[in-house]
Amino acid sequence: MAFDGNRADRIVKFVQALHHVKGQWAGTTINLEPWQKDQFLRPLFGTVNPDGTRQYRTAFVAIPRKNGKSIIAATLALYALFADGEYGAEVYSAAADREQASLVFNMAAQMVRMSPELSKRCKIIDSQKRIVYYEKNSFYHAISAEAYSKHGASPTFVVYDEIHCAPNRDLWDVLVTGMGARTQPLMLAITTAGYDKQSICWEVWDYARKVRDGIINDPSFFPLLFEAGENEPWDDVETWKKANPNYGVSVQPQFLEQECKRAQEIPAYQNTFRRLYLNQWTTQETRWLDMGKWNSCGDEFDPADLTDLKCWAGVDLSTTTDISSCALIFEPDVNGRVNVLSFNWVPGDNIATRVRRDKVPYDAWARDGYITATDGNVIDHDYIRNTIAQDLKHMFPGLCVVGYDPWNATKWAIDMENDGVPMVQIRQGYKTMSPACKELERLVLGCILRHNNNPVLNWAMDNVMITTDPAGNIKPAKNKSTEKIDPIVSLVIAIAAMQEAQDERESVYESRGLITL
Repeated sequence: MAFDGNRADRIVKFVQALHHVKGQWAGTTINLEPWQKDQFLRPLFGTVNPDGTRQYRTAFVAIPRKNGKSIIAATLALYALFADGEYGAEVYSAAADREQASLVFNMAAQMVRMSPELSKRCKIIDSQKRIVYYEKNSFYHAISAEAYSKHGASPTFVVYDEIHCAPNRDLWDVLVTGMGARTQPLMLAITTAGYDKQSICWEVWDYARKVRDGIINDPSFFPLLFEAGENEPWDDVETWKKANPNYGVSVQPQFLEQECKRAQEIPAYQNTFRRLYLNQWTTQETRWLDMGKWNSCGDEFDPADLTDLKCWAGVDLSTTTDISSCALIFEPDVNGRVNVLSFNWVPGDNIATRVRRDKVPYDAWARDGYITATDGNVIDHDYIRNTIAQDLKHMFPGLCVVGYDPWNATKWAIDMENDGVPMVQIRQGYKTMSPACKELERLVLGCILRHNNNPVLNWAMDNVMITTDPAGNIKPAKNKSTEKIDPIVSLVIAIAAMQEAQDERESVYESRGLITL
């Protein structure tokens, strides 16, 4: 590995000859910050192989919003077109959708128009999002994942903007594999954090961390990540400074203070703040309940102290290989606290695979008794039935009724009733689930709930994303939550079963009294 100072200086001089096109600095030349020069551009472009070609073929830059990400993307696309020394260059700026792709292209096109030296050498075709450099038979083209095919591309340079928004990995893979015939291609992703850990963004982000930390040795990969740690406080100024290299320059402290205050007051905005301004990955797009409030309900208790209390159960059965859950919610104890217990099951033969695939510690939870591993490679519904009908019913004789979703558990529920366990159907629509969700909100926000700091239940709550109908009703959204939420769904079902039982006990005479004729 060698360092070519001339090549490093070349990229810096090129970028600083271009102009800002919007905002307070519009019309002025770009003045790169020290981190942009010394941590990013100079090492990326100045590090070369023994034959003089650029060493890095893939670069991943994770940086929060307001740190000049789109400006850098536009300038690098233009550098690759005009100054990278490649005849017949194919330069692409890629994005998940047309709007994002157009944003970078429009910025680059305006930079060209503001530069007499560049504008006289090329033609801008706005309708095609293309800039053509005829002298070198080269072009720059902005593309999005919405385009049906890019299989004919032979890129020399790609800037993929906001890859966390990519709907799938197809565009990334096509562009990377298309670079095979080039001598020094560069695939560069510049992005903020996301929430889907099954995505191409998380795959590359995780790889970048491992290269940075020396776990993986890949001399062709350039990682640069500005991110707050997973457990670092998102409302702390020092965390903001760590994640935002342009803090105090293009990232104004007052702006982050306002956004943080908004996130504190509106839990649904908290994940957005953490992802976009701190580069903290979250487990869902929109948070339901603030995890700080939930964690404050984690007081531990002895389940044996609840044996004399009435309780209601909710069951969320998986179909074959996923986690199945049962939750118990008890009537208020002598201190007015509402206690909940969570029981969970997974197929024992699949635990090791699930740990590797999902990066979730099912094995540790099973060892510590928070999850039960049933025999085989599919979930054992009979085992769950026997546990509830015999063990839980014996341990908690005040169990009034078990709520269940009839969609995939009708026969199971009939068998439970034959075992002497009262059952009630709890359908998964807004009408049934919304009152239960809002009751759970009340219990958590009022710190009335106690969940015994169950790690499986904590994990599920951190995963939950909710969906809302036009009337403002809410329910957990399994199809939008990227990780499992079954333990929380079972708790909501238990609350719904409790509410239904309470409604049935209410008498019309208690509300209006007797009518005498």
